[in-house]
Amino acid sequence: MNDLLDGVRVLDLTTILAGPFAAYQLSLMGADVIKLEIPDGGDPARDLGSENPQHIPSMGPSFVAQNAGKRSIAVDLKTPGGREIFTRLIQESDVLLENMRPGVLGRLGFPPERIREINPHLVYCAVSGFGQTGPIASRPAYDQIIQGLAGMIDVTGFPETDPVRAGFPIADTLGGFAAAMAICAALARRGEERAGCFLDVSMLETALTAMGWAVSDYLVGGRPSRRRGNHNVTSSPSGTFRTGRGQLNIAANSQAQFEVLCRVCACEHLITDSRFSTRGDRKKNREALTLELEESLAARTAIEWEHLLSEAGVPAGRVLTVEESLAQPQVVARGLVHEMELPASGGRMVSLVGSGIHVDGTTLSPSSPPPLLGEHTDEILTELGYSPEQVAALRAERVLSPAIRKVSHVF
Repeated sequence: MNDLLDGVRVLDLTTILAGPFAAYQLSLMGADVIKLEIPDGGDPARDLGSENPQHIPSMGPSFVAQNAGKRSIAVDLKTPGGREIFTRLIQESDVLLENMRPGVLGRLGFPPERIREINPHLVYCAVSGFGQTGPIASRPAYDQIIQGLAGMIDVTGFPETDPVRAGFPIADTLGGFAAAMAICAALARRGEERAGCFLDVSMLETALTAMGWAVSDYLVGGRPSRRRGNHNVTSSPSGTFRTGRGQLNIAANSQAQFEVLCRVCACEHLITDSRFSTRGDRKKNREALTLELEESLAARTAIEWEHLLSEAGVPAGRVLTVEESLAQPQVVARGLVHEMELPASGGRMVSLVGSGIHVDGTTLSPSSPPPLLGEHTDEILTELGYSPEQVAALRAERVLSPAIRKVSHVF
């Protein structure tokens, strides 16, 4: 639990991943995040993720991972009653976060200028595939589309194979991080006058800005990026190497690190080999150097080399599975993973990833489990001044989702 954003209310209209991930980061920092969902099914991510015998309806792994610490209200914004609730929520919020296509919220009667009229102090953040302007701004987009259009897929993989997308939705995640960062900056800027603003976050542009040398090599150096497998374009030996058992990443980027690597691996002769004398020589003769090193690395396992090289000051680390990574002592010691009981699950516990950020020695962790669809509808409407009779009437008019009935068994 933490209080970096204590007192900040975030109205979260996002679905799937980029937007919910941004809102989750704000929740981890202490914001009160109200997730507004449609009554019929809610966030589609509720039904996304791997299947398992213990699957709880509307609690798919994709949803669970990005929505802990939030409160859920299920409202039909296409109804007059739903639009009135939305208006009141805007009035009472500090942040509005949405990831609809440009113009969708406007067609519901809430264009940016109308939202600013309702609450001039609001930080309004819109996350979209391509931004709010430009020739393809209105196109739909998912992570893989953005990865492809950003050039991420083209620079990933080996030269002799087809391009490969990243093994996780990196464009979504980067867009979410960018949105959370922009929101925090806007909140800090508001000051005593509490001036609001409109934040336009483009996943495509965010992806491009995060690609580092793959973009700068072309813009600054005039060299188009090419697929190089698991080896670093800027140095050598810097990449993934076979060992006696398992694969090992080594980044001996400096001359001193290269020489230490050779001594630890009992291949000191490489230090005086003219093919590898300088960083430029090693880059030019990368394949030959890789073969030489792998011959020496075959003498031990990846975990043995990781310890030996790390102790000698050469950056090295095994290639782990996700399961192995989560179980490694460093991750466990830092308290990244948190256990929580899912609602309406009969006591079923679920493990959730918090944040890699520690504040004054304390990890940022979710304050509550992910919500059932509309779980906090009555609670939130009461805070907005609705009476029980008004809530019942809205429910009868199908403005709201049905009342939540708590159950005590696992589905």
